[in-house]
Amino acid sequence: MTILAVRDLVVSYGRIEAVRGVSLEVPVAGIATVIGANGAGKSTLLNAIMGLLPAQGGIAFDGRDLHDVPVEDRVAGGLCLVPERRELFGAMTVEDNLRLGAFRAGRDRSGSDLEAVYARFPRLKERRRQLAATLSGGERQMLAIGRALMSRPRLLMLDEPSLGLAPLIVKEIFEIVRELRASGISILLIEQNARAALQIADAAYVLELGEVTMHGPAAQVASDPRVEAVYLGAAET
Repeated sequence: MTILAVRDLVVSYGRIEAVRGVSLEVPVAGIATVIGANGAGKSTLLNAIMGLLPAQGGIAFDGRDLHDVPVEDRVAGGLCLVPERRELFGAMTVEDNLRLGAFRAGRDRSGSDLEAVYARFPRLKERRRQLAATLSGGERQMLAIGRALMSRPRLLMLDEPSLGLAPLIVKEIFEIVRELRASGISILLIEQNARAALQIADAAYVLELGEVTMHGPAAQVASDPRVEAVYLGAAET
């Protein structure tokens, strides 16, 4: 079963097609990853699915056609994006950033959901009165994910969650992603760290210059000689 089905998606900036004919699926309570180099169109793809960019083609979330569905309704329906830049409010406290995640979903979820996020991220509870701008890179990523969880997403889209983080923190973030899948949340993971992404994903897509050039089970994609040479060869084991 799939929770997200994208068919022949095209996203253009003027006359330039940044995404061309992309099709992909995210399994229910599974992880699909899209790997590719900078400029491949990965973030553009997520922004189009979220409704932040106009697109042609089909996007179905849990069987519902998202054509002309506003962003806020997509969030209310269980679709959530954690952007590459995290977009936290640095002058607000950790707790206020989290509460804003519930507010943006259009629901009052400031009680049990907040405690659930703190249980998953104890460091955020310790720093709940700190300004978001004072957090480390790893803590900011945890806050961005925690804020998204406040909206009770059914599908969480993560754009480069390991970007700029130290290797030990990267391992921690990917373990969190595994735990989220185990809790029943479906995940669409965009990553340049192909090795780490392919190790935890169920399905994988290789995006190059706006087009899917390879897809299949993650283990199968990871073992492809071209993927090994281009995306895995220089990575640490």
